[in-house]
This record gives sequence, C-alpha cells and structure tokens, in this order.
Amino acid sequence: MEYLLLIIGFGLLIKGADYFVDGASNIARLLKIPSILIGLTIVAFGTSSPEATVSIIASFEGNADVALGNVIGSNIFNLTAVVGIAAFIYPLKVETETIRKEIPFTLLASAVLLVLMSDVMLEGLSGNFITRSDGLVFLLFFAIFMYYVIEVAFKSRENMKDELIPEGVTWGKNILITLLGLVGIVFGGDLVVSNATEIAYQWGMSETLVGLTIVAVGTSLPELVTSITAALKKESEIALGNIVGSNIFNILFVLGAASAISPLAVDNKVFMDVIIMMVLTVLLLVFSRTNFRVGKREGLILAISYVVYLAYIILRN
Repeated sequence: MEYLLLIIGFGLLIKGADYFVDGASNIARLLKIPSILIGLTIVAFGTSSPEATVSIIASFEGNADVALGNVIGSNIFNLTAVVGIAAFIYPLKVETETIRKEIPFTLLASAVLLVLMSDVMLEGLSGNFITRSDGLVFLLFFAIFMYYVIEVAFKSRENMKDELIPEGVTWGKNILITLLGLVGIVFGGDLVVSNATEIAYQWGMSETLVGLTIVAVGTSLPELVTSITAALKKESEIALGNIVGSNIFNILFVLGAASAISPLAVDNKVFMDVIIMMVLTVLLLVFSRTNFRVGKREGLILAISYVVYLAYIILRN
C-alpha cells in the first residue's frame, strides 16, 4: 500500500508543479515584477511548505534529528541535485542582484545557523541546541529578507510598468491555477514523505539518516519538480529563484518556527553537513559569476556532488 501511495504522491507533485509554474509566472506578468521575485517568494514558499510541515510537526513531537536533518538535507539537495538537473535541462540565467545579494544572503543564513548551534565550542555548554531565542533570531533575519524582497519588487514595477500583458492572462484564472498547483504539491509531497519514511524505517535506517536523505529528498521534490518544469518552460529565473528562496526560507523560517516551538538538540554529525552546505553555496556563487548563468557542465558537477554526498552520509551513519 505504501508503494501505491508513493506513486500517487509523485503524480500529484508533477501535475501540481506544472500548474504552479504556469500560474506563478503569469502572476509575475500581471504584477509587472520580474519572475525572479516570484521565484524567491510565492514559488519558494509554496515548494518549501512540505519542509515547514514536516519540521514543525517533528518539533512538536520532540524529534530534533528529523526536524534539523530535513532542513539541512533539503538545502544540500536543492543546491546540488535540483540546480544541477534544472541547469542540465536548460542553462539557468542568473540576475546580477541574485549574485550580489540573494546567494550571499543564503550563505549568511547558513553561517548564522552554524554559529547559533555551536553552544559547546562557543559557550562551553554540555550540549548543542538551537534554542527558542535562536529561533527568534532566525525569524528576525527572515523579516529583513522579506523587507528586502518587497522593496525590490516595488522598484522593479517602475521599470516594467510599460510591459504588455499577453491576451487571456487574467487574475482569477491564474490565482486558481496557482492554488490548485500548490495543493497538489503539498498533498503530493506529504504522501511521498510519509510513505517513503515508512518504507525506510522498515529497512532499518536511523532517524538522522532518514531526515538527511528520505525526508529531505521527499520534501524537496516540489522544488525539484517545479525547477525542472520551469527549466523546461525556459522560465530559468523562476527555477533559480525558487531554489535560492527555498533555502533561505528553510533555514530562517522553518528552523526558526520549529525551534521557537521546541528547542532542537543538535547531533554532532550535523556540523559537517552544515559546512558542506556552506561550501556548496559558495560553489553555486562561483558558477553563477561565470557568464551570469549556470550551464550544463556546472549542472553536471553539482548533480555528481550530491551522489558523492549521499554516499558519504550513508557510509558515515
């Protein structure tokens, strides 16, 4: 039964992402703002909703390994497999602002996470925790990011106010399509995660490993499917904006909300995963600076990096 529900979940994800990208890109046109901003906000929040759901529920249940592993594993998967596969399908165009501000902000969020979870080294405590006050710090950083995105959106409208809207593109239709797509993504993601996790536990995998692999990949499937769909439709700005926005959202909002509900104990193994996440963010920044795009060669390198990382954590655990 778990395998059948898993297949149904994948079907909902794929069709939901198709509707979601179409609706979101048309909403960008109607709002007269760049697609990258829709990718950083509406699409990123929508595709990150499975991570938020899983980590917050795990926090309520006191399962810190799954809550933290899910976020870090999802971000690593986004930076490697999602960017890699999307770029291999269609080279991803990178805006100057993305290189100068958004990707560095992702790196800053990762650095803040590393500092706040280093209680033993920095404060001499007996254990490492992401506390409620740490969670509030994350949420404050998230508020700063949202303020920045909204400010950029208002400035961008001035430059795009003369752009013509294609015939037949209406508010009601595209809001409905976007919402239907989001529902498909959320329900599909939930079916995939819950049933894949059940199968993994049957195979005897540890909670940390399940969080970093099965749950992380499962909750990142919306990002993967949405970014691949966006790349196929040549909406490369939505594809990259979705990934960068999702990673910021995962660290600052998802971990912020989860740790504000219940402090999260940090497994020592996770420190290496956070450092790997930061190195991969720097690698994406370097790739983005070459001709302002992430091409097929860079995409292949990133995708292979995920296979190497996966082998590493399976052998480690």
